[in-house]
Amino acid sequence: MAVAIRGKQGLTRRQMLVRSATTVALASVGGLAKPYLSRAADRPRIAGGIQSGDVATDSAVVWARADRPSRMIVECSTVESFKTIARTASMDALPDRDFTAKLLLDGLPPEQDIFYRVRCEDFGAAGLAGESLVGHFRTAPTERRAVSFVWSGDTAGQGWGIDPSRGGMRTYRTMLQNRPDFFIHSGDHIYADCPVPSELKLPNGETWRNIVTEEKSVVAHSLDEFRGNYRYNLLDENFRAFHAAVPMLAQWDDHEVTNDWSPIGTADETGYAEDGTSRLVARARRAFHEFMPMRAMPERDGRVYRKVSYGPRSTFF
Repeated sequence: MAVAIRGKQGLTRRQMLVRSATTVALASVGGLAKPYLSRAADRPRIAGGIQSGDVATDSAVVWARADRPSRMIVECSTVESFKTIARTASMDALPDRDFTAKLLLDGLPPEQDIFYRVRCEDFGAAGLAGESLVGHFRTAPTERRAVSFVWSGDTAGQGWGIDPSRGGMRTYRTMLQNRPDFFIHSGDHIYADCPVPSELKLPNGETWRNIVTEEKSVVAHSLDEFRGNYRYNLLDENFRAFHAAVPMLAQWDDHEVTNDWSPIGTADETGYAEDGTSRLVARARRAFHEFMPMRAMPERDGRVYRKVSYGPRSTFF
């Protein structure tokens, strides 16, 4: 399900966003990638696209996942050509986080379209960098104005995965066409407890054919299986294009762990840690935070509950 709530926005901005979102959609699959060296196999690359989230008036979180240990370099600009660079930052993508990296870009101007460019650089060879991907978000306003957002949830649930012959996750394409300021994902980013089979029979006699991966073929118990559920969604080009162009506010529900779980009553064969917490929930929570473009809350012990304001007229809990 996806519902679009649309505010009044200027036509000039809308035309600009149509053009920039097209650029982002192409970039998310490498269409506008910038080669730094000629031997692609030698260069670290971004595996699974880019995302932004938790946008405020002066900051936002940018996320990417590399295919090997490397350093994620992010440059942002207020112009699509990147003629001037407003901010540059970096973060290491390491094996203990499944090569994911996210960082907070701050000091940004309010109510401004921000274009960001991400690449991964090799640790050992100076200048050895992969292709760049380009994304977009708009910082929140300081003045009272209408804003627009889309909301949805429940991605790849109940065994229904990615069928490329049917256009993949087309809901994300539809949401992108609405050109929202941001996206609220209302939970169930993954269905960790619902494996995806290779085929499903439809009532009309047709066959739904899923892309299948090893981690998405079983109920998630290990940390890598939880991570693999998030990696699965990133295989879809509609999903990647949308998240490159629209920032997300992420919450979670139950299927990020298992159906109808409770904080102290859910465990698998590994049981509970010495402090009484579920090891299964701990693995699920870790994978969630690794793959979500949300601000770190170390003082909250990995909790997802938070308040996010997008301008003076909208606050989300």
